[in-house]
Amino acid sequence: MKVSTEKIPHSQVVLEIEVEPERVERSMEAAYRRLVQRANVPGFRRGKAPRAMLERHLGRDTLFEEALDRLIPEVYREAIDMEDIDPIESPEVEMVSTEPLVMKATVPVRPTVELGDYHQMWIPREPVVVPEERVDEAIDQLRHRYASLEPVERPIQWRDVVTADVSGTVDDKSLFERKEAQFQLLEERPVFLPGLAEQIIGLEKDAEKEVEVPLPEDFPGEEMAGKSCKCHVKVSAIREEILPELDDAFARQVGESFDSVDALRERLRADIQEAEERTARESYEEQIIDTMAETATLEFPPVLVEKEIDHILRDQMGPGGDQQAFERYLERIGRTQEQLREELRPTAEQRVRRSLLLSKVSEVENILVDDAEVTQELDRMATSAGPQAQEIKRVFDNPGGREALSRSLLTRKTWDKLIEIVSTEKAGEKVEEAPIEEVVTE
Repeated sequence: MKVSTEKIPHSQVVLEIEVEPERVERSMEAAYRRLVQRANVPGFRRGKAPRAMLERHLGRDTLFEEALDRLIPEVYREAIDMEDIDPIESPEVEMVSTEPLVMKATVPVRPTVELGDYHQMWIPREPVVVPEERVDEAIDQLRHRYASLEPVERPIQWRDVVTADVSGTVDDKSLFERKEAQFQLLEERPVFLPGLAEQIIGLEKDAEKEVEVPLPEDFPGEEMAGKSCKCHVKVSAIREEILPELDDAFARQVGESFDSVDALRERLRADIQEAEERTARESYEEQIIDTMAETATLEFPPVLVEKEIDHILRDQMGPGGDQQAFERYLERIGRTQEQLREELRPTAEQRVRRSLLLSKVSEVENILVDDAEVTQELDRMATSAGPQAQEIKRVFDNPGGREALSRSLLTRKTWDKLIEIVSTEKAGEKVEEAPIEEVVTE
């Protein structure tokens, strides 16, 4: 067997493998022995037909394909061992010729990551401050959530809850039809279609109205976008939203632990602070990794991007991976799966780059997670879960679950280390840092 190798961009190696005719013939003979046991050749008992008769009955191409099914994986494994190649995924195989048998295998190998001088980076971190207006907004949202609805005999106003039959057609084709639909008219949120709510304001109970509403240019389904939708509305009930008084009784209604409006405000302020700090950290992490990427050198095989796209698509399909539901989703947005994959490609590439950079930092900084840390994290999760503690233990207290927790902890510890490095203002002196070399990473 002759093997030649060529390194090509994006962490790939092309193997050209030529297989000696004698080995091909041995594989053909082995393929004959397998096929003859399954084939029904006229005039012969199963397993007794000579090879020439089997080839005449099935065709030489069938025998050849059967031989290649076993031969190609064998010679590929031998070739990567000979050339000391460590693939990370299955290769793309191309048949160059059949006589002699020559194949090319494009092999994805481990990415190469070279970090820049990230120890000299300084990215200021802004403190998170929750303005009092945010707490007021949260209080207002709670009052709307606990509001009562009272029937009224007047024209519809903003914030009213309306019961109506609503339908929409485009080019005489039904776009939607809802009987006895209940919806609240909010200026910040469209009802069915953008612009329809404004047409409903002012209608009275039992009134009917037919209006034309233009569909937005980005409406899902290219054949519908930009066209006019004929909407028919028949109002059957109007209810007004009555907000509760903002007093201590309202605070106790929200939760028994709140004995006053002040206690409720403090809890809301703390929740908003926590959420804002989480969002700010995520934004800060993105800023760090994007800044690191500007001075880093990364090379990785395209298959990693394809796998990340697969991961995103699985997330979009939801639990259970309902393929039929996903197909309906594609039809609704007017995309093929190939088009959607291309749209997701930039996001997937960015995720792969960030993941490789973060993994490299873990390696350079020698950040590790031991079994005791995993146990401690599992105990913390179980304690926080309350009645669901046993379910948490069942899901995570096994080799696969503990491995997932270990990866999560490693990511968290790596981010903590990076934030510590880049949020410390540099005074001009050279900061002692781990040696940075070109390293091949997972």
